[in-house]
Amino acid sequence: MVMPDFRNTTPKRRTITTIVSFHSDHRADLRLDFSERCGYCNALDSWKVTYYEIDHFIPQKRNKMPFLTIKSNTDYTNLVYACRSCNNSKRNKWPTNDQNVPNLNDEGFVDPCDDDYNIHFERSSKGQIRYSTDLGKWIHNALNFGKPQHEILWNLEELRMMIDEIEALNTKLNSHPKVQGLLLNTYRNFVDYVDQFRTL
Repeated sequence: MVMPDFRNTTPKRRTITTIVSFHSDHRADLRLDFSERCGYCNALDSWKVTYYEIDHFIPQKRNKMPFLTIKSNTDYTNLVYACRSCNNSKRNKWPTNDQNVPNLNDEGFVDPCDDDYNIHFERSSKGQIRYSTDLGKWIHNALNFGKPQHEILWNLEELRMMIDEIEALNTKLNSHPKVQGLLLNTYRNFVDYVDQFRTL
């Protein structure tokens, strides 16, 4: 069985040099650059857009002390559009204690805009995020990628695309009974995952 990719594209930050007062002023640009997805777990924000936050990749503080000195708090290159789950899980973790070194000896982070981020993770056929490297294992544990919401959100997105495809096929075939049955079954699966998500 072919495993689905962890994510189809790697987000890329544009060169944004606009001076802002608060890092949150970059929200609209980050949402665009990250394709409305969490940079870490790749969950689409359409289910919980108000729960999406802006993470400082290099933390502002460590152990309640200022840490970020090589960039400003509003530097666009250090910001990640992140779901609340990933942002809260990451918090101020930075095991190298060196701002210039995001990971060392398979502990630490990889910037989600780095093409190498994708090599550390894969998806199971049911949408669970799995690690494929030792560094990926550390990140997986640090960001709590084992939470059921990651699998449920992936399945919701997959089912939504299937419903759209089946509806288009149904229209093309003038409401063929087999296509109608497939559409109904897929829709029921979709509703089941929506109900599961609401309990989280």
